[in-house]
Amino acid sequence: SLPGGGPQKAGVAIADLMTGMYTTVAVLAALAHRERTGIGQYIDMALLDVQVAMLANMGSNYLTSGRPPQRWGNAHQNIVPYQAFQTSDGWIILAVGNDAQFRKFVQVGGRPELADDARFATNPERVRHREALVPIVADMVKARGKREWIELLEAVGVPCGPINDLAEVFDNEQVQARGMRVSVPHPSGAQAALVRNPIVMSETPPQVRTAPPMLGEHTEEVLRGLLGYDGAAIADLRARAVI
Repeated sequence: SLPGGGPQKAGVAIADLMTGMYTTVAVLAALAHRERTGIGQYIDMALLDVQVAMLANMGSNYLTSGRPPQRWGNAHQNIVPYQAFQTSDGWIILAVGNDAQFRKFVQVGGRPELADDARFATNPERVRHREALVPIVADMVKARGKREWIELLEAVGVPCGPINDLAEVFDNEQVQARGMRVSVPHPSGAQAALVRNPIVMSETPPQVRTAPPMLGEHTEEVLRGLLGYDGAAIADLRARAVI
């Protein structure tokens, strides 16, 4: 978050999701080890450990400098301009990764003199003069629309991208071409819209076979098939409102 804005939560459960990802890697590594040695092992995964590990360059910045990074909102700590900017009709993320890209960006924006300004000519100077440069870039970006900026910057090799809401995400032609939205029959009689597993494999691709179950849909199946409960025991559970 920006300075003074208070701590901000992410929109999704990042620690939970990333711990699952790391755990998958650990399980695969353990399986490979067992295949070679015949020895299994205990895997210990902690949400806290993963949150520390995934700090990436922020963690490295602190460990090498001894200075905790300050809040910069959507801005990059080490590269400028590298953050979200508002266009005339929406938002884009601009990722000017080096001096050559900065020169191309300001030329497209109609301010080529900025690349020769001593305050902005190199990335270390742009970082040092961030507070002077960012308002200039913000005014420049507001002069055009989101799609126009994307087309202009992609043409000269300056990394950028639109910031889409979820309606725009699922309307995106690439998202549609990749089949990220799938529809499966639901027990209610309707079609359930789901997000496809992002893994694509040539021989064993993941498949969406069933929709999310109704509440309690498989309770009796689990009790009978996995736990060995008979009809009388299940009826007793229902009578006591356990299930």
